[in-house]
Amino acid sequence: MKILVHDYAGHAFPVSLSRELARRGHQVAHCFASALQTPRGDLRRREDDSEGLEFHPVPMSLYYARDKYVFWRRARHERQYAARIARRIFDTRPDVVLSGNAPSDVQNRARRACEAVDSHFVYWVQDFYSIAIDSLLRKKLGPLGALIGQYYCWMDRTDLKRSDHVIGITRDFLPLFGKWGVPRWQCSTIPNWAELEAFPLQPKANDWAARHDLADKFVFMYSGTLGMKHNPGLLLALARQMAAHPEVRIVVNSEGLGADWLRERIAEGVVNNIVVNGYQPFDEMPQVLGTADVFLAVLEPEAGVFSVPSKILAYHCAGRPILAAMPGENLAARIIAEERSGVVVPSDDEAGLLQAAELLRTDAGLRSAMGTAARNYAQTHFDIETITSRFERIFRGVMGLTDGERVPVKAELEA
Repeated sequence: MKILVHDYAGHAFPVSLSRELARRGHQVAHCFASALQTPRGDLRRREDDSEGLEFHPVPMSLYYARDKYVFWRRARHERQYAARIARRIFDTRPDVVLSGNAPSDVQNRARRACEAVDSHFVYWVQDFYSIAIDSLLRKKLGPLGALIGQYYCWMDRTDLKRSDHVIGITRDFLPLFGKWGVPRWQCSTIPNWAELEAFPLQPKANDWAARHDLADKFVFMYSGTLGMKHNPGLLLALARQMAAHPEVRIVVNSEGLGADWLRERIAEGVVNNIVVNGYQPFDEMPQVLGTADVFLAVLEPEAGVFSVPSKILAYHCAGRPILAAMPGENLAARIIAEERSGVVVPSDDEAGLLQAAELLRTDAGLRSAMGTAARNYAQTHFDIETITSRFERIFRGVMGLTDGERVPVKAELEA
């Protein structure tokens, strides 16, 4: 098959899918936005890559980072990008396009390009961009914002219904798919994963830790996006509580509004035990994560079930406990609770977060048990060959090949 995998964000785990598809003999073009302020994977050919794998950075405006927090300007840049990914589809004419982690305008243009060249479009739903836009603009612009939000929701509904197949990362998305008129037989669920082989267990005393003067510190680490769906104030509150313990550091590997806000608090002298780095190179991430004693994750209440932070999956690979402030119904929160790989408190429960942080700081046995549970979960669920086989069956199914993934009959869906 000729497959175009479009991961707008350029995250690590979709790259592992492209590599495995190419290893199986498919011709794979892996496309991603050329410049985004987000954690990225290894987006370049390696010596052991199959001949059929190509990487294609899709150009973005140089001003996107400056304009991303101004809706009208951001939307203009995203529409420009959408035209470029559509051109890539026109030029490539793949059998199947798998596209996700992208704004609604980009997904819409990619789907329409597939229709124009008779390619099959598989919508990979990581999050609901339109719901976030609708919520944000209603707060900022009132009735006008509601109209714009409704337009984006209409666009997402249309694209989902007209896709050849829809892959959600959690079964929690299925009720909304149904509400929006997407037939159940058109939907599959494949949970996200982390690239287990890229995150071998590392000792705390490693080169990265030594370079950052952290090898002898107790480290609470936040690594990943720190944006509008997150609350950096909780990290600041944790730093204030831990100020009485000079061996403790709160390490934040992130960029954007949340990281900038923390840097401002440090500059004001509010705290001196927070270390804010930018995103770290992918090939250093095993040592970065190995430096942590406890991982941190934060998600706002309104994110609910519709945002599953991929950082938490990478955390599991590193074999460290996770302290998360997030909605309990979120898939990531349920994984942590069910696997006993960490502690979850409600998003707005600052006192609960601080109490759990103190427990994890002082109980080495608990940290060890949770870290072992985390790594065991990753080893059990992140097998790339099994995951790729699911995607491959879906691709063959939309192409009408006889060994594609079987469509469930009505009786099974109602059981």
